[in-house]
Amino acid sequence: MSIVLEHVNYIYGEDTPLALRALNDICLTIPDGQFVGVIGHTGSGKSTLMQHLNGLIKATEGHIYFNGEDIYQKDYDMKKLRSKVGLVFQYPEHQLFEIDVFTDVCFGPKNLGLDKEEVKRRATDALKKVGLGEEFFYQSPFELSGGQKRRAAIAGVLAMQPQVLILDEPTAGLDPRGRDDILKQIKQLQTQTGMTILLVSHSMEDVAEYVDRIIVMNKGSVMFDDVPKKVFQHYKELEEVGLAAPQVTYIMHALKEKGLDVDVNATTIHEAAEEILRALKG
Repeated sequence: MSIVLEHVNYIYGEDTPLALRALNDICLTIPDGQFVGVIGHTGSGKSTLMQHLNGLIKATEGHIYFNGEDIYQKDYDMKKLRSKVGLVFQYPEHQLFEIDVFTDVCFGPKNLGLDKEEVKRRATDALKKVGLGEEFFYQSPFELSGGQKRRAAIAGVLAMQPQVLILDEPTAGLDPRGRDDILKQIKQLQTQTGMTILLVSHSMEDVAEYVDRIIVMNKGSVMFDDVPKKVFQHYKELEEVGLAAPQVTYIMHALKEKGLDVDVNATTIHEAAEEILRALKG
């Protein structure tokens, strides 16, 4: 098991008049190699939860295990944890600061104390994995497009060779094509490497298309945790907490109500198209 959370609670401003419970009795297991979507309205606790996974925030109560070790045990190596559980914040391009893209991506592995050749090898490999060829290596990161900056920032985390990659709204602010390019690259990365990926997103279409499992956060608790088809069966409950299902879900239900014998559990455009054609032929 890659990551296990047992009864994790977190209170902002504990023991103060402004105390706020952000996480409430979270119990989760994230197996190796899984692509997990984490969704929830603003303030639901999803980003707070993600920051617990690499030790940026320490739980008020509970335990978190990474590869069988309690990360809160005395003398646990947090630096090692953060090299294995990479966190890419929302708008990660704001973290770019070096003179060129290649030097920026080298920053993380260099700080791990690796030799010069290994640092270069990792940076080259990471940039290629995110689809940035050698023509971008020595450009200023500030000359790149928004999507290219996002890729460069993700490469900086990949160069640390994490076992787990956490992406907090990686497509925020990008146009539709840039968003699709980033997500396809992430999915390809996960397929090729078997890396565990947690994708925090507000886009139901994105999670429906790419992830194996969805965790829905609401008021600091896990509301649903299942495969996309089963989670989006609860679309009315999701609406009640400020979320929604993919547009495809609503279309399929509308077609069913009009008398077309379709499976309303289709969650992607491809699945919906196949199901509609099947129903029409039938």
